[in-house]
Amino acid sequence: MERDSNFILGIFDDEDVLLNAVKDVRKSGIKIHEVYSPYPIHGLDEVLGYKRSRLPIAAFMFGLLGTTLALTMQFYMNKFDWPMIIGGKDFASITFVPVTFELTVLLAAFGMVGVFMATSNLKPWGQPRIFDLRSTDDKHVMAIDIANNASLTTEAISDVLKNSGATEINRKNFE
Repeated sequence: MERDSNFILGIFDDEDVLLNAVKDVRKSGIKIHEVYSPYPIHGLDEVLGYKRSRLPIAAFMFGLLGTTLALTMQFYMNKFDWPMIIGGKDFASITFVPVTFELTVLLAAFGMVGVFMATSNLKPWGQPRIFDLRSTDDKHVMAIDIANNASLTTEAISDVLKNSGATEINRKNFE
C-alpha cells in the first residue's frame, strides 16, 4: 500500500525549456520525482541523473539460460531418452543450432519483458498515477514530491519552477 503523496507539478510547453529547467531545479537542491513527456527527449535521462539501465544484463542472463536449457534438453533427448543414430552421425550435431537459437531468443525476450514489468511496477491490478492528462498530448510535466523536499517550502519550489520557465504550477494529491 502506497502512502499519500502530495506533488507540485511544473507544466512546460517546450522541451528545451524543460531541459534547462531540470538543470536549474536540481542545482537548487530540489529532488525531482519524475518528468513526463508525450515523446522521448534526447538527453533528459542524463540531465535527470539516471544511470544506465541494467536490462541488457538481464537479457544476456535469460539468453544464457535459454541456451543452456536448449542444449541440455537436446543432449539428454538424443543421448539418453531416445537415442538414435541416423546416417552414422553423432548425437551432438549441427541440428542443435536452430532449436538453441530459438529458445535463447524466446527466453531473452520473455525475461526482459518480465524484468521490465517488475522493475517498473507494472501489474495488471495496479492503478497508474496520472499527474496531468496533457502529458500524453502536448505538455511536459515535472513532478516534485513534497515529502522528499521537506526542507523547502512549497512556495520556494513553486518560485524555482516559475523562474525556470514553467507555464503552469499545479498541486496534485494521490490518496
